[in-house]
Amino acid sequence: MDMKKYKLGEIAEINRETLKCSDDKVIIEYLDTSNITNGVIGSMQFYSIKDAPSRAQRRVKDKTIVYSMVRPNLKHYGILSNPNQDMIVSTGFATLDIKDDAVCDANYLYYALTQQSITDYLHTIAQNAVSAYPSISPSDLADLSLSLPNIVEQKQIASILTNIDRKIALNRQINDNLEAMARQLYDYWFVQFDFPNEEGKPYKSSGGEMVWNEKLKREIPKGWEVHPINNYISKQKSGDWGNDIYIENTQKVGCIRGADIVTLNEAPTRYISIKHSDRLLKDGDIVIEVSGGSPIQATGRVALITDGVIARNGGTLVCSNFCQSFSLKRREHSELFYYIWKSLYDNGNMFNFEGKTSGIKNFQTDLFLSNHWVKAPNNLIEQFHKIVVDYRRMIDKNINENNSLTKLRDELLPLLMNGQVSVNLSR
Repeated sequence: MDMKKYKLGEIAEINRETLKCSDDKVIIEYLDTSNITNGVIGSMQFYSIKDAPSRAQRRVKDKTIVYSMVRPNLKHYGILSNPNQDMIVSTGFATLDIKDDAVCDANYLYYALTQQSITDYLHTIAQNAVSAYPSISPSDLADLSLSLPNIVEQKQIASILTNIDRKIALNRQINDNLEAMARQLYDYWFVQFDFPNEEGKPYKSSGGEMVWNEKLKREIPKGWEVHPINNYISKQKSGDWGNDIYIENTQKVGCIRGADIVTLNEAPTRYISIKHSDRLLKDGDIVIEVSGGSPIQATGRVALITDGVIARNGGTLVCSNFCQSFSLKRREHSELFYYIWKSLYDNGNMFNFEGKTSGIKNFQTDLFLSNHWVKAPNNLIEQFHKIVVDYRRMIDKNINENNSLTKLRDELLPLLMNGQVSVNLSR
């Protein structure tokens, strides 16, 4: 494969356009560096022009590459596909737009810049910078030397990698939908009380009798009771941070930290005392974060442990001492307990149960668990479990497939870029 060398500044315009005072935008869709990692946008923020952060300045278009200027090793980068016209990104990004698409394909350039060797090189520059944080400058990017094949080969290579990423994105979307379905089912059955009655019709909407409950200050189905949510729990387990190297009488485990509660994927390896094996997590356990204190890493976040989660984290798993775990009295109650907790957290109720110790917010678990909620009939809980546990199996399957696809993409990337593997998509 014939290659031609270019400086990045020769093939891409860096920071092409900024928001002007004369712009007539009323509301902007804002992307900050913390909201995108490895090409995946976690969330967007919406602001009026007058309330927007001062860093909300960079304009983007289709196929603009955004690349964080701070700590390149954190991989806060991505390529935008047909972004909203009102989308503005932070000045924490460098924006890259192709000057001539007959010379360079935007998707190819994005993958070239995401090679680990490039990330490591830019991070080394960032660490040597004289600034408050390890950071690179637009000139550092402009001076970056890249070797490009002809445009046809670029498009072929980019197509292979893009197809892998599309499948990964599709699996993520399927998982989001499965999670939304489970959450919606919980809401219908245990919040709106439209669970199936004896005729299979929605209980409350079909005229099912409701009675006022003084403790909850709301109506609940006749015959239902209320109880502390602590009644579901058989055992509270302590976390264990362990050691980062093996010492005598320890065992190797994956260790969930607070930040891992969101993904439960590829937890770091630790070594905990064999005498603490009773702290190992099992299918159906619940893990919460008990020490945090920021919007990104906040106390009270919750995770449901499944056999799939344990398997993809090395087969043995604990939570760190920044978390806490519970085993429930019945496995069939785990999904319901998880959504009760998550519902209260997402509604903002969890922060009534934070205390402060030495300036760090710590979740007051026992106080929260003493709160009451409806005690649904066991047969309804079991129906809910059977449905949701199937969703969880599908979610775990898709995560495992994405892990394999990500590994394949990352292995192919440098081989394709260096011409060690050739492609031919003409057939």
